Amino acid sequence: MTRLLIYGSGGFAREVAWLAEEAGYEVVGFIDDQQEKVGLFVNGIRVHSFEEAKAFAGEVPLAIAVGSPQTREKLFLKAREVGFSFATLVHPRVERSRFVEIGEGTVITAGNILTVNIRLGLQVQINLDCTIGHDVVMEDFATLAPGVHVSGWVRIEKRAYVGTGAVIINGKEDEPIVIGEDAVVGAGAVVTKSVPPRTTVVGVPAKPLQK
Repeated sequence: MTRLLIYGSGGFAREVAWLAEEAGYEVVGFIDDQQEKVGLFVNGIRVHSFEEAKAFAGEVPLAIAVGSPQTREKLFLKAREVGFSFATLVHPRVERSRFVEIGEGTVITAGNILTVNIRLGLQVQINLDCTIGHDVVMEDFATLAPGVHVSGWVRIEKRAYVGTGAVIINGKEDEPIVIGEDAVVGAGAVVTKSVPPRTTVVGVPAKPLQK
């Protein structure tokens, strides 16, 4: 059984620990940068500081279980610098074709369906019960919250976050719908056209959030 460390110790980290165990890993520790959590046990698993965990670099792979794409990127760069490798976790109850490319460190939780000609970058997170249609690209650190439905010919760029229950309709081969870098799609939104970078959209149909 392959050992695994998980960066994070909150709710999603506990879910990822369950996923990892279902996928055949032995979770040997959580990592948390909050000093008051170091030394505690979460669901029977000890929480370590990053300084403690560095001793495992190069020996035990790491999964980053933090929902914020921007924070996840920072933790990834920090951990990579000291020599950590990154586990790619796919729950056994994920349906996918052989035409799905999955980047290092990506986490795909239970109940997801991924069809054909899909490309996932580094450290992508796909939470519970999402569907992803044909010819979808999710770039590095892109994130789907639970229950998101992404139709065909969609591109979700770096660090974009799609909230719970959101829907992205079909794009076209020569004109995909693009969710720009660092954009946020609010929970329950229905995206019918591309979203500019660093823009938050909400509602049905999705429109930019008024400041």
